Amino acid sequence: MRLRRARDAMDRDYAEPLDVPALARVALMSPGHFSRSFRAAYGETPYSYLMTRRIERAKALLRRGDLSVTEVCFAVGCTSLGSFSSRFTELVGESPSAYRARDHEEGAPIPACVAKINTRPVRNGEAKPGPRA
Repeated sequence: MRLRRARDAMDRDYAEPLDVPALARVALMSPGHFSRSFRAAYGETPYSYLMTRRIERAKALLRRGDLSVTEVCFAVGCTSLGSFSSRFTELVGESPSAYRARDHEEGAPIPACVAKINTRPVRNGEAKPGPRA
């Protein structure tokens, strides 16, 4: 239940500056105990989970096409464009600018709740490499 509160906070407040001590306070745990317990329960670190949520939201904003990659980076709570781009590429398999430039009309009629599941980034470097030029 306590870990769930922290995970819900990450899902809801992903754009806020969240760190392990703040999340541990939400879960009423020490930072070390929180990190170990979160990883044991969810199979990844709190940071990895939070970045996956941020990249998931970034994909939705990039599909809209009305924001630059830099604007999306800051809108989802990232403070470093380089780190954002690296993590995005790792999880999605292409750079944020390439993802933004791609045609997303095919998925337009799909309801957002279904699109969210089908476009969820994979974690732990599982993205398939894109075609090489």
